[in-house]
Amino acid sequence: MFLNEFIEFCQIYSIIGEVKGVAHVSNKKKLKEKHKLKMEENKQEASLVRKIVLIFFMSIIVIGIIAVFVGYRYIIGSIGPVDENDENVIEVTIPIGSNTSTIADVLEEAGVINSATVFTYYVRFQNESGFQAGEYHLTRSMSMEEIIDQLKEGRVFEDYAISFTIPEGLWVEDVFERVASETDLEQDELLTLARDEDYLNELIENYDFLDESILDEAIREPLEGYLFPARYDFVNEELEPEEVIEAMLDRTSSVLASLPIENMDDTFHELMTKASIIEGEAITDEERTTISGVIENRLQAGMPLQMDPTIAYAHGEHLSRTLYEHLDIESPYNTYNVTGLMPGPINNPGEASISAALSPESHNYLYFYHSPEGDIYFNENLSEHEAIVSQYRD
Repeated sequence: MFLNEFIEFCQIYSIIGEVKGVAHVSNKKKLKEKHKLKMEENKQEASLVRKIVLIFFMSIIVIGIIAVFVGYRYIIGSIGPVDENDENVIEVTIPIGSNTSTIADVLEEAGVINSATVFTYYVRFQNESGFQAGEYHLTRSMSMEEIIDQLKEGRVFEDYAISFTIPEGLWVEDVFERVASETDLEQDELLTLARDEDYLNELIENYDFLDESILDEAIREPLEGYLFPARYDFVNEELEPEEVIEAMLDRTSSVLASLPIENMDDTFHELMTKASIIEGEAITDEERTTISGVIENRLQAGMPLQMDPTIAYAHGEHLSRTLYEHLDIESPYNTYNVTGLMPGPINNPGEASISAALSPESHNYLYFYHSPEGDIYFNENLSEHEAIVSQYRD
């Protein structure tokens, strides 16, 4: 009995040992599999890190290549012409004592180079020097190298054979009288050419700011408003009438190109007509945009403009003062009788007046009055306006 129990105990103990052995082998196998999985995960992570690092460095290389390419294209573009198809002449003045940075700023502001910074570094890199002060006739089609050559070989102010200045607000007849007094040209030959329909049609083809409006039979002088007031310099002593007229039109083109005309609602002809009224009425630059606002308010209200400079132009004579008797003249330029704009400009306005016509001040004024002392008074209604006028006329 005892022996049987002992044998059974030994058998049970043996079985337990076998079970423990199997369990031990099983645990060891699991540990090995777990270790193997861990090694695989580490390999995958290491591979992923290597890929990320590779992509990062490749991205840096690609970005670097793109940056170099873009920089190269920018520099090449800056050195080349601003617009190789734009042959319009732009007059650029380089003041005496200007350094390279100042010259670069002047050229960029004039629109004949793309970048003042690139110009400055280019001049230093090329070791250029010897730039001369003076007035230069440049175009947007010129490369930076061509402009540098001009600045080195250009003429100073005193080297021009003919120079004359046209003030703002002159009529065409007066402009040509001023030109005739400074050149060998005759006022009549300039006027004849400026009224020649064939020549005018050529100009319309060549200048985008001119259109068929200037050929309207109601217009007294077709080019009125478009002969830009400025200083003009010519190298040759003998001038042709076309040379003078087209130099003035070129200047108008340059000025218009420098202004924000992209979104204007007016035609060029309407713009220059409004600008000529402002030029005729304004005494100071500060009041130009306010007067421009009065013009817009009157047009929108359907009121006659009632601008005195238009009366003088309708009479064809410069009036020291507009009287009631002057207001009866039958003329499309008489803005006391005609509603809306005149057929065309009444003088040749400067840049300040053109700019004011482009950007009229927003207000509710419908009237203004210049006192004999030169002060200007703006009013929203007729009674206030008449009260101001009566203070000076009584």
